[in-house]
This record gives sequence, structure tokens and C-alpha cells, in this order.
Amino acid sequence: MNRILMFIMAAGAVVGGIDRILGNRWGYGEKFEEGFQLLGSTALSMVGMICLAPVLADTFGKAVIPFYKLLGVDPGMFGSLLAIDMGGYQLAQELAVNPLIGCYAGIVAASIFGCTVVFTIPVGMGMIRQEDQACFARGIMTGLVTIPVGLLVGGVLAGISVEVCIWQNLPVFVLALLLMLGLWRMPEKMIYGFCTFARGIRFMITVGLVLGAIEYLCGLQILKGMTPITEAMEIVAAIGIVMLGSLPVTEFLQRILKKPLQILGARVGINAAGMTGLLVGAVSAIPALSMYQDMDEKGKIVNAAFLVSAASMLAAHIGFTFSTEPQLLGALIGAKLSGGIAAVLMVLMIEIDFPKGRD
Repeated sequence: MNRILMFIMAAGAVVGGIDRILGNRWGYGEKFEEGFQLLGSTALSMVGMICLAPVLADTFGKAVIPFYKLLGVDPGMFGSLLAIDMGGYQLAQELAVNPLIGCYAGIVAASIFGCTVVFTIPVGMGMIRQEDQACFARGIMTGLVTIPVGLLVGGVLAGISVEVCIWQNLPVFVLALLLMLGLWRMPEKMIYGFCTFARGIRFMITVGLVLGAIEYLCGLQILKGMTPITEAMEIVAAIGIVMLGSLPVTEFLQRILKKPLQILGARVGINAAGMTGLLVGAVSAIPALSMYQDMDEKGKIVNAAFLVSAASMLAAHIGFTFSTEPQLLGALIGAKLSGGIAAVLMVLMIEIDFPKGRD
């Protein structure tokens, strides 16, 4: 399956490259360029944290390892609290006792729960209009309800039994429940808390980037144990190579699925912007969030719920996984897709009796 996916990405890169040579006649060349241009923003968001990961593992490990072992949970699962491409994978690898659990935590769980906590919620709350925040919060809560679906599917596909997967994810399930209750009972305070947390993560990433640059440029190791910045950049470069092909492939999918999605949207009561947002969000959460104000209410809730599990599935996350743990590509896609679909179905099938909060 991994080779098939990579051949598909390679085909996308070929089509995008040819179209770029021909003057971007069909729009695939533009996506080809966009994939490479994302290298800068991707590096800025993750290199510093990758550099700091060994230091953070050593610092947190003294408290985390005994506590997680007391619960019977592999300490590597602590890495799932950060996004896959913002240090979650490296932290999981550093702390893990069982290598398989470490890979699962850093790839599957971090791409769902960690990405939601560190990226989707704070960035989403910062981007969308205040009057849309209630719908966004309702969608996030629904997505959190369904994350066990994705985490269990991903665990099974990674070669972990259902029983072990459930037990290893107990801290994640408890934290997800607390987040749901917080968003329900005190949404404004939770929004403030997430934004503060995001600023703290950004501060750490920047510090790691600066220290890595100093070590590379001057040979001065200010903080011992850091991952060299060149190794971190290799991971980013691998992600960029995958995105050269994944973005043209996604553009193709959007075009062939546009009409069916419009028909489906009309039947379930979601406008065109809401249905398009699902495909866009599977590539990157930011463009999907930029379309948020054009969606109807149901579309806003559906898209927020979908992003909890499926955000960045077809671009950064698949690229990161291919560069680090290619054998888990199937587990990553299965987890994110099943969790995202489950969230959408839950929004469509039930009435969400959550307070909408103040506009």
C-alpha cells in the first residue's frame, strides 16, 4: 500500500512539473509550486521543536515516565499531546519503552489529538470571526467524541490489539473528555487558555530554532542534547518532496469530486463552501478555516468536527510519516479518515444539544 501511495504522489509530481513547464495550463503546476513553497512555513513551525525534543524528553521524562508506568501506559504516549510535526513524534520516540507504541503515539495519536490541541483549536479560534466561534466549538466537541474511532482504527492497522490500544489511550481519552467539558461549560476561558498555550509552543519553537542556528553557525552548543538543525531540516525537506505530488493529486480529487459533493451537500443541507471545506481541510486546516465565514451553520460544525481527526491528512502529515515511519502510512490515513468520517456522520445524524455561547 505504501508503494502504491508513493507512486500516486510521484505521478502527481510528474503532472504538476509538466504543467509548470507548459505555463500552468491546467492549474496543477501552481499546486506543484505551492507544495515546495510551503517548505518555509513548515520549517518555521516544526524545526525548533524537533531540535528541542531530546531536551524536553529528558526534562519531562523524570515526572512523566514514573506516572505513566504507574498507570500501565507507555510513557511514549505523552508525545501525543503535541502535534506530529511539532515535536510530538520526537518526544514519543524519546520517551517510549515499546518502540511500536512510540511510533503509534508519535504518528497516529499525535496527528489527531496533539494536532487538535496545539494547532487546530488555537489557530481556528484566532482565525474565525467571533460570531462563528460557537459553531466551531460545537464541532470540535463532536470531533473529540469520535476520536476513539480513529485512534482504535489506527492502532489496529499499526499492529496493536484493540485492548492494548484502548488502555494506552486512556490519558488521551481523559484529556479529550476534559476539553469537551471545558468547551461546553466555559468556552471563553478555554479559548483564552488554548491561545496562551499556542503562544507558549511558538515561543519554545522559536527558542529551539535560534539555538539550533547558533550551534550550526558558530559551533556553540548552548543547550546540550539538542538534535542538530540539519537533521530537523532533512525531515522538512522530505515533507516538501511529498507535497510536490500530494497537492496536485488533491487538486485532481477536488475537481472530480466537486459535482458529487455538491449533490451530497444539497441532500444533507450543507452549502458548497461547507462541502469544499472538507476536501480542503484534509490538505490543510488554514485554507479551510479561511472559508469558514462562507459556510452555513451545519457546514461550520461539520468542518470543525472533521478537522479534529482529518486535518492535514493529505499533505504535511502524510509527508512527515513517509519521511519518518513509512510503514505507518496506512495506519495514519485509516485513523484520520475514519475519525473524520465518524465526526461528520455524528453531526449529521444527531441533534447537538450544546449551548451556543455568546456571539
